[in-house]
Amino acid sequence: MSTLQDVYSSRDAYTSAIIARQDPVVYAGGGYAQALSSEQIDAYSRDGFIVLHNVFSQAEVQAMLDEVKRMAEDPAVVKLDEAVTEPGSDAVRSIFRMHELSPRVSDLARDPRLIHVARQVLGSEVYIHQSRANLKPGFTGKEFYWHSDFETWHIEDGMPRMRALSCSVLLTDNNECNGPLMLVPGSHQQFIACQGVTPDNHYKQSLKKQEFGVPDPVSLQLLVEQGGIRAATAQAGSVIFFDCNTMHGSASNISPWARANVFMVYNSIENTLEVPKNGLKPRPGYLATRQQFVPLEPLEAAVSV
Repeated sequence: MSTLQDVYSSRDAYTSAIIARQDPVVYAGGGYAQALSSEQIDAYSRDGFIVLHNVFSQAEVQAMLDEVKRMAEDPAVVKLDEAVTEPGSDAVRSIFRMHELSPRVSDLARDPRLIHVARQVLGSEVYIHQSRANLKPGFTGKEFYWHSDFETWHIEDGMPRMRALSCSVLLTDNNECNGPLMLVPGSHQQFIACQGVTPDNHYKQSLKKQEFGVPDPVSLQLLVEQGGIRAATAQAGSVIFFDCNTMHGSASNISPWARANVFMVYNSIENTLEVPKNGLKPRPGYLATRQQFVPLEPLEAAVSV
């Protein structure tokens, strides 16, 4: 019996390819929930991302930032596998599984200002595939190289289709100088099959510096020539939603201004993980929810502080 060919095959050879997206960007016509306007849905569908300004109040942001800073300085948290340090440093770069480690982030994930956007775009109930806090301190915060999240989630986690999105809640101002998220508009319509065979336990290195599952220079240049690069600069309290296949990255932070964001990845309950591709072992649960796929129940009201 033959098996169906993977339309998003990647990392099984030493060649790269550009493959047209085979999935919708907005599911169910954007009518499953009501959060974004039709104009905002159109912009998200066209660009692969949208920036919503001033979603959270200064008090809400400060409470969340205090929580992230506390966790990054807590020895009990720092020693967990979920805490990833900078290359060549003991400074915390990311803390994963935030929605389970922090009750405040657990509530944030179900905040109606966030979850209903995810439900509307993905056309279904959703669950958290991954959550993390990203810290990029002034002067020393390192870059995150260009990548499509879906390429990694598909190959290393077994996510079947492009029916997930990331939500970045800005806890500090993200300006042109402190390493803001950079996105390539329209890149979500093309899947970049990447070169090279993935080493075992690749995640241990890739969370510090990703070398497999990154686009080749020619493919990246073609995407940028078509769509350009947009820096998602905004004030603290703003939120960036971006499609799982949107090409993105961020530069190092040599400014004196720290950058801190909380990321949550919403995945459709109809897009739960299968086995990883290319014979890879599943990554740990703090990187990819695999044991239980439980739809999130939206809070009845916004999170209070």
